[in-house]
Amino acid sequence: MTPERCAEIMDRAYVQMRPWSARDIADTLAAKHSLILSQDQGFVIAQIVADECEILAIATDPGAQRKGLASSLLSKLITVAKQQGVTRILLEVALQNAPAQSFYTAKGFAPIGTRPGYYTLRDGTKDNAMLLSLAIA
Repeated sequence: MTPERCAEIMDRAYVQMRPWSARDIADTLAAKHSLILSQDQGFVIAQIVADECEILAIATDPGAQRKGLASSLLSKLITVAKQQGVTRILLEVALQNAPAQSFYTAKGFAPIGTRPGYYTLRDGTKDNAMLLSLAIA
């Protein structure tokens, strides 16, 4: 999936948060430890460093949401991460994003902290992030 296609999906999926630009995505994917897993209507971008994996972005086109795509992408990421010796997956989720919090909680992620003012919303205001962790060892 191209950075342009990812940016299009993210723009539609991230209704409150400021989406990444195609350039942001391309720059992230150019980094040594980054990877992308994608299907036609969604993707996950992560980085694996040592024994940790951080989910940097996950998005599903709104027309394909609630059909198991994000679950499938997360499962594939967990498989790849385990193959690379990862023992923990981390991510941040906006405090205002209750659907994402519910999704990750259902997948076994647990809150381990907050990051004040971490996210910039589309209207320019800030939202705190909840830091979540999933042990996969």
